[in-house]
Amino acid sequence: MRRISSNMNNMNTQNALRLQESRLNRANNQMGSQNKIQELRNDPIAAGHLVRYQSYLGRVNTFEKNAETLTDQFVLREGYMSSSLEIMQRIRDLAVTGANGIYQQEDLSNMAMEVDELLKELVQNANAVSSDGNYLFAGTNTKSTAFEIEMGNVAGSGIPLIESVKYNGNIDSNKIEVDENKYMNVDNAGNRTFWAEQQQIHGERDASSWQASADSVISVDGVHISINAGDNVYALAARINDSGAAVRASIDPVSRGLNLETTDARQLWLSDVSGNALNDLGIIKDSSQQPPYNIGNGARISGGSLFDTVIAFRNALLKGDTETIGGRVLGGLDNGIANLVSRIAKSGSDYERAVLNVTRNSATALHVTQAISREGDLDITKAITEMKMLDYAYQATLSNAGKMYNNSLLNYMR
Repeated sequence: MRRISSNMNNMNTQNALRLQESRLNRANNQMGSQNKIQELRNDPIAAGHLVRYQSYLGRVNTFEKNAETLTDQFVLREGYMSSSLEIMQRIRDLAVTGANGIYQQEDLSNMAMEVDELLKELVQNANAVSSDGNYLFAGTNTKSTAFEIEMGNVAGSGIPLIESVKYNGNIDSNKIEVDENKYMNVDNAGNRTFWAEQQQIHGERDASSWQASADSVISVDGVHISINAGDNVYALAARINDSGAAVRASIDPVSRGLNLETTDARQLWLSDVSGNALNDLGIIKDSSQQPPYNIGNGARISGGSLFDTVIAFRNALLKGDTETIGGRVLGGLDNGIANLVSRIAKSGSDYERAVLNVTRNSATALHVTQAISREGDLDITKAITEMKMLDYAYQATLSNAGKMYNNSLLNYMR
């Protein structure tokens, strides 16, 4: 049984008006934001899906940007490497010409001047800088000059010339995420791109009686290799060969020393991470010296860079040594060109993979955006119709309220 009073109609009408205003306000908010989910309680399941989709879309967009950045870097690096290849081919043409033995010393000296200018251009390419100020061929040490030159007096020249070129970067690589838990390994080490020959290190120290006194760790070409106490040099060589590093280890049959050789054209990068195993074997100096120029004084090293080969060619021209030009120099140039071609091919394949990732992530982003639209976007036609109906009901409620406010308790007592 309801109690009838003069205030009953007013309270009922006010409750109805507040309810209509709340529905109309929610419809207006949906129209303003074009999102049908204003609060999690509106549709908890759809809201959960929407949050996951939006999070995934953000990651996909990041993957796409990463891959696009890589394509820009690969195009820029390949341009400098292709230019270097053209330089090396011109230098080889000069080597073939200078090795035939029919030119006078004056002609060979003129060739040497051209070779020296080509050498400067080659160093300039190796020290190329990207648009963001990073050195392209310095590994991850991108803020330091990749290659440093040393000037000196060379026999046959009256002015200082480039005497040596040393690598100043590192061999570390970056892993760039281009998909969910999928990475591209970006190797920018200049001592691999601009190297001519397989480098070899021959330890002259007799290691037949060597044994590791304690557990230690060495680094060979960036790969950490553990050594157990009591391991001999044969066990060490086996560990290096099984490590996956691009280095072969062997024991010299004459000197009984440890020999190391890269499997392709690159500079050896050796260090003692903990302990002194390589130092005890005479391969490197103590840990105060950093790679790559920490090779022990008693070890013999062979295999140089493109710059070493070009410098040797220029010096041979200045001396008139056509025999060296037609032998060791020409062979080194051929090896350097072959290595540079393989590095360009590797850069091109990395570029193609990055482009594929850009295309795939772009398509994935479109599909995820469609899913977000399905779960969270507002159906404008339906929303307009609903808002008009709510507004009509609100106006009707106001109209009825105006009529009912004239009634009082006396109307029920007639």
